[in-house]
Amino acid sequence: MRWVFFLITLFQEQNSTQKMEGIYFETAQHIQIRQRPATLGSRIMAQLVDAFVMGIYVVLVSITVFGIMKVEGNSVAVITLFVLPFLMYHLLFEIFMNGQSIGKFAMEIRVVQLDGTKATVSSYLIRWLLRPVDITISSGGIAVLSILMGGKGQRLGDIAAGTTVISLKQEAIKREDLLTQVKADHEPKYPQVVNLNDSQIMKIKNIRLEALKSHDFELINKLAEKTSKMLQVSYETKPLAFIDQLILDYEYFAQKE
Repeated sequence: MRWVFFLITLFQEQNSTQKMEGIYFETAQHIQIRQRPATLGSRIMAQLVDAFVMGIYVVLVSITVFGIMKVEGNSVAVITLFVLPFLMYHLLFEIFMNGQSIGKFAMEIRVVQLDGTKATVSSYLIRWLLRPVDITISSGGIAVLSILMGGKGQRLGDIAAGTTVISLKQEAIKREDLLTQVKADHEPKYPQVVNLNDSQIMKIKNIRLEALKSHDFELINKLAEKTSKMLQVSYETKPLAFIDQLILDYEYFAQKE
């Protein structure tokens, strides 16, 4: 395992860059949204948590089967009871827990398709079939190399399945996170946005993002309506265009400060 930790150190800078850049998904409306891939450390910790859970399972089953029930250890039923959960653990949990094992749930990470949508059963199956190559046989070495060198947080199973693992953690609100490169010739239409604070504009961004990810355009309509009433402005464009304009205007005035 020493060489694995050497590779982790060697590619630490690259992994940090990956965390900052994130993964860009494009919606059906050709709008790009950013999602942070899970860090290598969080994925390793998730594996350790899952290993601990399976270890607890073995202990409890051993006490029940051999200590209480006094069952013969070489029976087919006992072998199945020990082996089958280990083989199916990740596949079943990811299918029935929306892309999360117990370890992934604890670390707040999830398997999704590369376009940000919920992974399919076939995708989970492909990841699971390649798990022995990625993790078991190579002691995780192939998975580590693939994740660090690929740039999208994908092990071989993810590449084959068209999936990745993302972080669900919310980052702290920072002014620099709110600012993007606004064109120098940008013409703000809603100067009233200066009455919003960082927290409010972040909530608007988050609601917009969630609505686009779930294709919930009724939520976009409600967001535009509520925001226009709050700022006491009217708009003639589509609700999404109005929200986008507000965000750009806010960032424009923020950069002028």
